[in-house]
Amino acid sequence: MTLATEVKKLTESKPFYAVAGVGDLAIEKLRELPERLQKLQARRADLAKDLPEKARSYADLAEGFAKEFPDKAREYAGQLTQRATVAYDDFATRGRKVVSKVSGEAALELEEVSEAAEPPTATPVTPKKEAAEPPTATPVTPKKPRTTTTAKTKA
Repeated sequence: MTLATEVKKLTESKPFYAVAGVGDLAIEKLRELPERLQKLQARRADLAKDLPEKARSYADLAEGFAKEFPDKAREYAGQLTQRATVAYDDFATRGRKVVSKVSGEAALELEEVSEAAEPPTATPVTPKKEAAEPPTATPVTPKKPRTTTTAKTKA
């Protein structure tokens, strides 16, 4: 298969769009991060005051969770496949939108560039005037064949 065929096959696949969707979501969440960090830093003093109290309440909750854990784990495992399939489909849909948007913008840019580019103009070619007399051939003199002599060796 040619490279173009392989690329087309790849870009038309659902995993390609799912990866694009995951990347888009990651970028979205990273852009929100500085704002969230500022909010947390503003609440830092309040959170520090409540920390011992919350730690005790979470310790009490942990005992209850430990007792319910085996049943909850089985239930969650049953739902996991369905949730993963839904998430995968959502990422693929999101990625398809991102790729089509970027592809459309790239196509518009290429169109603008091609319209802005002026086609090269060719300079007219004028045929050369033929010389009045055709060139004459110079005679070639044959060279003498080379002769070699070998020295005789005494036995």
